[in-house]
Amino acid sequence: MPANRQFRGAFTALVTPFTSTGAIDEETFRSLVRRQIDSGIHGLVACGTTGETPTLSHEEDEWVIATTLEMASERPSRARVRVIAGTGSNSTATAIRATRRAAEIGVDAALVVAPYYNKPDQRMLESHFRAVADEGDLPIIVYNVPGRTGVNVEAATLLRLAEHPRIVAVKEASANMDQIATILRDRPADFSVLAGDDTWTLPMLALGGDGVICTCANEIPGEMAEMCDAAFAGDWDTARRIHERWLPLMKANFAGGPNPVPVKAAMSMMGLLSDVLRAPLLPLDEPNRARLKMVLQTTGALDSTPTSAEKVAAKA
Repeated sequence: MPANRQFRGAFTALVTPFTSTGAIDEETFRSLVRRQIDSGIHGLVACGTTGETPTLSHEEDEWVIATTLEMASERPSRARVRVIAGTGSNSTATAIRATRRAAEIGVDAALVVAPYYNKPDQRMLESHFRAVADEGDLPIIVYNVPGRTGVNVEAATLLRLAEHPRIVAVKEASANMDQIATILRDRPADFSVLAGDDTWTLPMLALGGDGVICTCANEIPGEMAEMCDAAFAGDWDTARRIHERWLPLMKANFAGGPNPVPVKAAMSMMGLLSDVLRAPLLPLDEPNRARLKMVLQTTGALDSTPTSAEKVAAKA
């Protein structure tokens, strides 16, 4: 493992569970985070897209971030998993404020998405990320996801940003292998490149990538951590076996509805949470739910469903 890269491995983009009334289900959230840590996950991302951040209040954002950090820190005898907070906004000033607040809470880094809706050009994108890095008091992970934001952080722009001492990584979800390969080839030695699409994790690891910020680790955290560890150890047969087994689940998590609609449906079937989302998102419809259940059954994901005793122990 390159000692000078701060972020390597599997990082879970945590879902935010809700009660039937729409409030954050605090007990379940703590159980989910504890399950992640017990499974050997390398890091946690609080308040990303998968966490339904657009529907959370600032107070709820801070609770989720602080609670994730609290849970990650409760075992002093173990190395604490890294905690990353989503602090991005399409307002540079808002992103700076959110990043500063996350720094006060004590997280390891901020995940900052490219500004959405207002469609800044490359010059504007570079200025935005530099401002957050200069003024936000945290290491910054650039989040490039053109399918959601409407803008692409091009390789040349990202590589200029990578020279900034506080811009330490990118979550690359452009689905553009030419762009990703260029970044991996030309990045500074201390700059981490993380997959932003679950299905691209193994190909990016094979090109020298550093891991993934992923959705499917909500369901299979131990398996995603194992795949990354195997790749880092040069055990490509094991890494490929894990990838091939769970590829149908990675794809099913994005079928039939926007993230996190399918993954919450899957986790509900696994007995991990109640299938409640905040509007405008709605639960997965029945035809897609049936297809998702079949994937869970054929991959063996339902075999890891916690027993009643385990659920009680997790909540204790």
